[in-house]
Amino acid sequence: MSETLPSFSADTLTAFAGIPAEMLNEVGKLVSFRRGKVRDVIDLGDRLVLVATDRLSAFDWVLGLVPHRGQILNQLSAWWFEKLSDIVASHILQVPDANVAVVKKCDPLLVEVVVRGRLTGSTSTAIWTRYKSGERNIYGIDFPDGMKKNDLLPRPIVTPTTKATEGHDKPISEDRIVATGLVEADLWHEVRNISLALFERGQKIAGTAGLVLVDTKYEFGIDVNGQLTLIDEVHTPDSSRYWRRSTLQQRLQAGLEPENLDKELVRLAYAAQGYTGQGPPEPLSPELATEASVAYRRVFEVLTGEQLQPASYPANPRVDAVLKELVC
Repeated sequence: MSETLPSFSADTLTAFAGIPAEMLNEVGKLVSFRRGKVRDVIDLGDRLVLVATDRLSAFDWVLGLVPHRGQILNQLSAWWFEKLSDIVASHILQVPDANVAVVKKCDPLLVEVVVRGRLTGSTSTAIWTRYKSGERNIYGIDFPDGMKKNDLLPRPIVTPTTKATEGHDKPISEDRIVATGLVEADLWHEVRNISLALFERGQKIAGTAGLVLVDTKYEFGIDVNGQLTLIDEVHTPDSSRYWRRSTLQQRLQAGLEPENLDKELVRLAYAAQGYTGQGPPEPLSPELATEASVAYRRVFEVLTGEQLQPASYPANPRVDAVLKELVC
């Protein structure tokens, strides 16, 4: 089923690039500020203020702006944190604005936990990319010959990566995580079991909404009380792969890609244009930005059962007001 792409105004297509310099001049002397690829972060000591922007990152580059991306990821993560709270505590404290979250400050674990249910992906750390190149032992897991892209795995698998502050995340096996001391053995066992439980819950809820949660990334930290805590974002179209369930088998039988309702549609569009991940990519086109925005909104609405109420643009006045209240 094809989507009818809405038209966006010029203001909307400029979207929310992040906290502007003039705002930083007002609050910068009072706080510690960091601009990440897709989030602006203000350190308030025991808390962090996460400002979710509309910047979209892929291939380790910021490609451009996707309208309402920040709002969708911020609000959807908060929704998921509540749905998963009986499995593991999260860092979320409050969501005072569509693009702003206040969270507990935690010491992050130095690994990202990726749980996968299918042999797929297009990045250098994806299991399909490595399988296609001839590898059969990937992340310490043996894979048989004869598998095809998008095949269902016998069971979900955990494929961790190290967290790179610059450049690419690096694949690492579970045994290596423990052997090198990145995570102590008992804690890693807990992280692993919780990650699989989160993925199972996510797949069930997504399935009820007509989606397939194919794979996802989790990040964890330790809070001030020593409690393992789910941090960053969870089950968003940025950190997860979602396929439309109703058309999946028909498309796979026809040799087509599934209907991607996540950031993968951007990656695949760049690959179709010949981009191989080497060197800076072309900026995100307005048409592809709009397509991604529609996909992200679709995921938000079918999961939550609620229509997205787009926050006002330009976003800077409302974000500015909230930050001043939080910081001053």
